[in-house]
Amino acid sequence: MKRTTILLSALLLAAPAAADEFTEADLKRWQAEFQTVVKRGRAAFTDPKLGSNGVVCAQCHPNAANTHPETYPKFQKQLGRVAELWEMVNWCIQNPLEGEPLAADDPRMIALQAYINWERRGAKLAPGKH
Repeated sequence: MKRTTILLSALLLAAPAAADEFTEADLKRWQAEFQTVVKRGRAAFTDPKLGSNGVVCAQCHPNAANTHPETYPKFQKQLGRVAELWEMVNWCIQNPLEGEPLAADDPRMIALQAYINWERRGAKLAPGKH
């Protein structure tokens, strides 16, 4: 029994480490899925149903301007603490839009963040920056 365990261990250690493997078709499919979510985020960003008073995210942040996702996490004076982007999105939903907050894993929250990040693609990461 002991010899079998040693032999199996040796074989596992000798095997080359397998990295995640994917094809060009995988990359295209994943990019298409991402772009679908970005489009849903753009739709949510301009949807008055996200709140209750007819205000939409794009009124204050056209094309997600001034959202600066690349600077999160950072201190947010509105929350009085260091926060992630999704928490600030919820602050905006609850306050200017007078809506109900979304869970961090709500598909609409993920879509909103995908859209915001897409609009800021290429910006240098700068966590904590104001």
